[in-house]
Amino acid sequence: MNDVLPDVLDHGLIVVFCGTAASAVSARHGAYYANPTNAFWTTLHATRLTPRRLNPGNFRELLDLRIGLTDLAKTSMGSDRCLQPRDMLRERLGRSIRLYQPQIVAFTSKAAWRGWQGLASAEAVAYGWQAETLGETAFYVLPSPSGAARGYWDTVPWRALADEYRRRLKMT
Repeated sequence: MNDVLPDVLDHGLIVVFCGTAASAVSARHGAYYANPTNAFWTTLHATRLTPRRLNPGNFRELLDLRIGLTDLAKTSMGSDRCLQPRDMLRERLGRSIRLYQPQIVAFTSKAAWRGWQGLASAEAVAYGWQAETLGETAFYVLPSPSGAARGYWDTVPWRALADEYRRRLKMT
């Protein structure tokens, strides 16, 4: 089965953003976070993770900034409520993390983190740094930028991650 969206991964990345799955809009456009109601691209720029506001079609340009993209469900698309546990390719994500060894994997929703950890939807998850690591890779959970999750939107965790990204970028 083919991936809905290609991974944007390479060695030497500071942060990889990992969503649950591509939305139907993203799948149709062949670009990450393509729904106009999604705050991902505006938030990257507002928090100074990117020097200018990129459009979804420019997603490959993130590699130049040492930022990557992936989804937990690579061969499925749609909203979180449409996904099944079998859609969560946990082992595949683990292999990618071990291969590329990004410094941080930032999950762009609590649902994505729960899917990665195999947690039930009712299990509590805190935003920010998680205790788990995989090798040298640290994990961070962000509020979802999806328009469907606007009631939970908070830029504070995004800003904290952006501060850490810039700190690590200066170290290299």
